[in-house]
Amino acid sequence: MRHSTPSRTPARLRPSSLASVALAAGMALTMTARADEGMWLFNAAPVREIASRYGVSLDDAWLEHVRKSSVRISTGGSGSIVSADGLVMTNHHVASDLLAKLSTKDRDLLETGFYAKTRDQELKCPDLELDVLWTIEDVTSRVNQGVNDDTPAAEAGAIRRRNIATIEDACKKDTGLEPQVVTLYQGGQYHLYGYKRYTDVRMVFAPEQQAAFFGGDTDNFEYPRYCLDVSFLRIYEDGKPLKPEHYLKWTEGGLKEGDPIFISGHPGTTRRLYTMDHLRMRRDMQLPSQLSRIWRSEVKYQNFMARNAENHRIAKDDYFGIANGRKALTGQLAGLLDPGVMKAKAEQERTLREAVDRKPEWRAKWGGAWADIAGAEEVFRKIYDQFVLFEAEQFVGGSSTFGIARTLVRLPEEDAKPNGERLREFTDAARPSLELELYSPAPIYPDLEVFKVASGLSLMAEMLGGDHPLVQKVLAGKSPEERAHELVSGTSLFDVEQRGKLAGGGADAIASSDDPMIQLARLIDDEARSVRKTYEDDVQAVERGAYAKVAAAKFAVLGDSVYPDATFTLRLSYGAVKGYDEGGQKIPAFTTIGGTFDRLHERLGQEGFTLPNSWLSAQNRLNKDTPFNFVCTGDIIGGNSGSPIVGAQGEVVGLVFDGNIQSLVYDTAYTDAQARTVAVDARGILEALDKVYGAKDLVREIKGK
Repeated sequence: MRHSTPSRTPARLRPSSLASVALAAGMALTMTARADEGMWLFNAAPVREIASRYGVSLDDAWLEHVRKSSVRISTGGSGSIVSADGLVMTNHHVASDLLAKLSTKDRDLLETGFYAKTRDQELKCPDLELDVLWTIEDVTSRVNQGVNDDTPAAEAGAIRRRNIATIEDACKKDTGLEPQVVTLYQGGQYHLYGYKRYTDVRMVFAPEQQAAFFGGDTDNFEYPRYCLDVSFLRIYEDGKPLKPEHYLKWTEGGLKEGDPIFISGHPGTTRRLYTMDHLRMRRDMQLPSQLSRIWRSEVKYQNFMARNAENHRIAKDDYFGIANGRKALTGQLAGLLDPGVMKAKAEQERTLREAVDRKPEWRAKWGGAWADIAGAEEVFRKIYDQFVLFEAEQFVGGSSTFGIARTLVRLPEEDAKPNGERLREFTDAARPSLELELYSPAPIYPDLEVFKVASGLSLMAEMLGGDHPLVQKVLAGKSPEERAHELVSGTSLFDVEQRGKLAGGGADAIASSDDPMIQLARLIDDEARSVRKTYEDDVQAVERGAYAKVAAAKFAVLGDSVYPDATFTLRLSYGAVKGYDEGGQKIPAFTTIGGTFDRLHERLGQEGFTLPNSWLSAQNRLNKDTPFNFVCTGDIIGGNSGSPIVGAQGEVVGLVFDGNIQSLVYDTAYTDAQARTVAVDARGILEALDKVYGAKDLVREIKGK
């Protein structure tokens, strides 16, 4: 599963499976967490519930150790530190972007895999950040300072943004940590997270994509699975491997069905606390629009990749994310279209609103929140296409050179403002991340850039109409393909040194630049800024003020049993290893390495069902009974990819890499009837490292020997 919008998803959507999931979800959706539900804050972990359900006592030392051993990965996933020398474990698909950037025409690491037998062979990863959550502080009152019930929403939003910038700036100066003020409960609370950030990160090991993604699109979001979806990185500090204060030790035994498990990771986004009007906006406009664009991109990428082998190599990682996102969003929409799910959500909302209405003081404080959110969604509907095209999803198809141009164009204007009035990504606290990306040496491929720009320009014309004034200005009398070639062939932004010169030259250098990408970014910047301001003032600010009231009502009615929606920040989930029943058939909790070869022979010749020679030649050396993949009831979503699964003692027992098809409803609701998290077993990882890849030094390091 991936964090950004894409998330690993189903090869097919079986109506009967989704119907049973929706029915179970509709029955299970109460206003408080039930079963193994919840993506819990580490500073508000449900320790009593865990002790009651599983007999495991989690104390502050356990929580701190697991928290400070967990890693957020800037490519959109999670990881964990698993050795005394800064070794980090994550998924292959989380690291695939890194592998693509480290590859060349003559050395495709996604195809061949990679193993650094010595430290000096480890490959430096470009523009990568690994964050470890070190401190947590509730700053809700500081963020809301200067805001009262009579403050207009747009003004309140501006005040909060200024306060957040001030809080983050002070944290960075006082602690040296990388700060992030996290919005919880859609605006009900704000916490300041201080991260230890590492940017010297090197690739240590990754299997071939055939082994990591065995079964391909057919088995994606299915179970049983047989995937070695694992990679290892290493953190360096001052040129030497990190000696971490905390890291997770590897299990000396393993799991069996029924054992309790804990997942520490960074779930991206859930919408379980959304109001009905907010969910309807997502169901009726956002998801159908996103899916239309994703289907369009998927077909275009297929055509581009089919032209030649090099096109296939440079585009396949992007394509994987697009196909992945299409399936995930299809499943999310299916959940919102299910009457059982929506009926249960409506009942939750009705119960809460009736509780608020029964007390005049509650009604006066919070009763108008739902109408405010409904109004915000109406505004969003009106600006949605423009917001998507010009600001939210990156203009012209996610072109790297245009993204660089936009940053360079905005940089001098934002730098001239007080820190608290800048766009979020240009604040002092965010500057290191911005510059890491702006000056990244990662390769940018001209042919892929032309393809992205042409596709993006065509999409703009399709959505706004060919006669739209801005479309006419952007195309400048040319077809999308001609304009794309002109823009890409004329830009100098492939050159990192040239980016530095433009940034150093300030506003004058940007204004006088004849670089066509710079000129394009300047051309649309007023439109992009305008629609962003409308979104921030009339949608986001209204939502945050209103959701703060909804959250207050929930706390008053339900106490502390409500966990916040996911925000790509660290959360703790829990559950148990558990199979399930599907169509009258018992689906076992575990698969084995031997089952991989059985599956290979069952589907021989079908796309996705191939194994690399390393596996075929090792077949007789492997212990076929070694557990390989397993399922559990832990609550996850995209962004949890690469999360460690730990046992009661905090030891590594597995690695999250997916959810089954029934888990797609997790975006809106939790159910454990059939929905499961899919993981690589720690025992299977070691068996493959040793017997397939001969990575004996790596195995010894993982085992602490």
